[in-house]
Amino acid sequence: MNNKEIFDSVSNMEAQIGQLYKQLGELKEHLAEILEENNSLKLENNHLRRRLDQTTGNEPQKVKKDKKGKKQNDLPDEKVMDIGEGYDNLARLYQEGFHICNLHFGSPRKEGDCLFCLSFLNKK
Repeated sequence: MNNKEIFDSVSNMEAQIGQLYKQLGELKEHLAEILEENNSLKLENNHLRRRLDQTTGNEPQKVKKDKKGKKQNDLPDEKVMDIGEGYDNLARLYQEGFHICNLHFGSPRKEGDCLFCLSFLNKK
């Protein structure tokens, strides 16, 4: 094998690796979209289950006692405030996994809670 053949072989392998890298990037983007959609559907499914339980009156009441013997509700923390419809809509959007703060309003929350959104919700 002469130098030109070796060079051509290495160039061919480099092109193949570049194509594989491009395919890997496309697969990664597609997987990210699928994971985001899956998370969104899970949130929507949980929300619809809660709504169904509320409308049918079959909401499970899991009650346990704390260290002092007081009963605690084991359901997720949902503050019941009679502030208004706008506040309720923002709280619902946040529970569905979207930002309600002015920095990222409407974009999906990807990593847990947002301190800005929570501070906005806790204002009275």
